[in-house]
Amino acid sequence: MMIHRPSFPFFRPVRELLVFGCMLAITAIGCTHAAPALETIPTPAPAQTETVVQPLTDATPDYAMGAGDILEISVWKDPALTRQVVILPDGTFSFPLVGRFRAAGKTIDQLKSEMESALVRFIPEPDLSVIVQQVNSQVVYVIGKVNRPGHFPLNRNIDVLQALAMAGGVNIFADTRDIRIFRKTDKQTMVIPFDYKAVTEENQLDGNIQLQRGDVVVVK
Repeated sequence: MMIHRPSFPFFRPVRELLVFGCMLAITAIGCTHAAPALETIPTPAPAQTETVVQPLTDATPDYAMGAGDILEISVWKDPALTRQVVILPDGTFSFPLVGRFRAAGKTIDQLKSEMESALVRFIPEPDLSVIVQQVNSQVVYVIGKVNRPGHFPLNRNIDVLQALAMAGGVNIFADTRDIRIFRKTDKQTMVIPFDYKAVTEENQLDGNIQLQRGDVVVVK
């Protein structure tokens, strides 16, 4: 005779409820032991760098004209004597009545005074106006181990660092402690050393000299 044991399906939901309750209890215990919040470490303030101020130099003297510059010259109440002239490589230009006149190396006031003195023989009390329309004689040259060697206009006061920046900066093969400026004078050519690192890293700003017309900066 076979004995049939009754099944109790209502025990399964009870068992599932017990398992779910145990899981909730474990989760609650884990929450009570949560990891403490990380301590915020303040970021140190950046180190203060020393500010070096280069004193201003005296004002530059009046511009001295040179070959290639374009001048506009006019005489008041005499439009026939209004001319736009170019200073030739020999430093001269031609003008009516006075012929060839030298302008290179002279300031506007000097040229105006000398031309008025020459024109007074033809025009009583001439009132002359001289204007530099275009500056073409003011150039410097940067050659050697720079990224863009060439000649650059010197239409304002430019020092060696600015000229190197205009040439795209020195390249990785340059010897920054062996940069030289070649400057022609009336009697000789001067060679002026320039220490790039001393100026940029050691703040020896006196070594960052102002360039002049025709200077050649050579980067070795």
